[in-house]
This record gives sequence, structure tokens and C-alpha cells, in this order.
Amino acid sequence: MADEGNSSSFVATFDKLICEDDSGTDENPLYSSQDKQQVSMSMSRHESSQNPYRLLTVILAVMAVILLAIDIGLGVYYNQLTGGQQTIKDIQSEVAKLQDGYNAAIQERIDAKKQLDRELGEQQQIKWELEHQTKRSKDYEKQIHRIEDEVSELKSIIPLFSMGCRHCNAGWTFLHLRCYYFPFSVTLKQRSWKDARQFCQKLGGDLAVIDTPEKTVSITKLINSHNDPWRSISENGFWFGLSDVDEENTWKWPDGRRLTESYWNDDEPNNKYNEDCGATYPRDNPFKAWNDAPCNEYLKWICEMEPHDMS
Repeated sequence: MADEGNSSSFVATFDKLICEDDSGTDENPLYSSQDKQQVSMSMSRHESSQNPYRLLTVILAVMAVILLAIDIGLGVYYNQLTGGQQTIKDIQSEVAKLQDGYNAAIQERIDAKKQLDRELGEQQQIKWELEHQTKRSKDYEKQIHRIEDEVSELKSIIPLFSMGCRHCNAGWTFLHLRCYYFPFSVTLKQRSWKDARQFCQKLGGDLAVIDTPEKTVSITKLINSHNDPWRSISENGFWFGLSDVDEENTWKWPDGRRLTESYWNDDEPNNKYNEDCGATYPRDNPFKAWNDAPCNEYLKWICEMEPHDMS
């Protein structure tokens, strides 16, 4: 029984070997399946051990290329930046020059404005001086005309005085074949119309009758030549022989004759303050020399009388 068991085991082992040998008849008899597996596993491990180095080499190469590109880019950028900085410096230099030019132009403008202001001030001063000289020249012209008028009046009066010495009393003026008295002296006080008439009557005459254009022109010129410019025109009036005391608005001369030709100022007579007596005033227009005035007002006066022998 033991023999049979051993023989069975041997046969099984033999069969297995036979089978294994038979299975290797189709492949390389030098390598078994196990050897193939071991070789395959070894080759896999060898390939897997080489792949990481290759990948690392590729990565390093790529990184080197990238770093080289970055280095080149940085170099180019640096060159551009360096050139840009130079450009900026050039621009800043130009800006500085422009700023200096602008500042110089502003200073020139300020200086020019100051110069213009000075010249305008001088021009204004000259203008004021010219206006002053023009005014003085006009004043001188007025004075010359006034002096010429006064000289003319004096020349016209001289014959009157010379004639008056023959035909009128001392202090009287011979004018239009009549003798007139004008109290130009400041020592003679002003009088009312009534008192003035009494004064004239005591001297042998009466208040003047101014009834012709020639008389009003001559008398107005004469009183204008003695006018006091420091006194108001109302204080420089002269009574003459005209009144409407008897009947309002019926003006009469001392001899009773009614007024026919008058030389009233504008809006006169107006009887504003119970004005019943006539007065003449120093005015430029002799045909507007008269005003009516209150008879109790104090004014100067004009007397008239017959001349002496006219033969």
C-alpha cells in the first residue's frame, strides 16, 4: 500500500513536470514564466526609475528657457527703462527751460505793467496840468475881455465926465443929454424908494426915467462896471422912477406918464412880496434888467436932472 502511494505521488509529479515541459515547447526554453515575470518587473522598475529624472530634466530645461526669456525681457525692459529715464530727464530739462522762460515772461509782463502804470500816471498828471493850464488860459482870456470891456467903458465915460463938467454938477454923469447921479461910493447908505426919491429931489432932480433902449443899455453898462461880485444881485439893485403904488399893474413915471416900453426880466413884474417899485440890476442883457421890488427895500438909486446951459 505504501508502494502504491509513493508510486502515485511520483506519477503525479512526473506528469506535472511533463506538462510543464510540454507547455514550454512553444516558447523560449531558456526563460520560464517566472523568469519572464521577473525580467518584466525589473524592466518596469528600471523604466520607472528613469522617468522622474527625464521629467525633471525637461522641467529644468523649460525653466532655464523661461528664465532666459525673462532675463532677456528684463534686459530689454531695463534698456527701455534706461532710455525712458533719459527721455524723462530730457523732458524734465525741457520743462525746466519752459518754466524758466514762462517765469521770465511773467516777470517781463509784471515789469511792463509797472512801466505802463508809471506812464499812465505821468500821462494823467500831464492831462491834469493841461486842463489846469487850459482853465487858466480861459480865465486869462475872460479877464482880458473884461479888462478890454472896462477900458472901452471908461473910454466912453471919459467924454461924459468932460461934458458933465460943463453941463452937470460935480459927481454927476452927462448921458444922452441928461445928467445922472449914481451913488457908487460905499460911504452912501442904501435907501428905500421913497427916501431915494427925496434925496434926488433935494438935489434938484428926481428918480431917473429909463424910457428908451439907448438909456437902458448905457445905464446897465455903467452899473455893470461898478458891480460888486461879492454881493448878491439883489443887493446891487438901483431904484429908478417907476412904480404902481397908485394902481396895481399900472406903472407910471414920476411925471405921471404911463409906462409904454419896458425892460423887465423874465416873469417880472410878479408882485410876489407886495412889490410896487421898479429897480434895475447889473445883468448881461440890458433888456432884461428890471424887477419889481418892495418899496421899503434898501437899495442904491439913480437920480436924473436937466443939464446946465446946452448952448
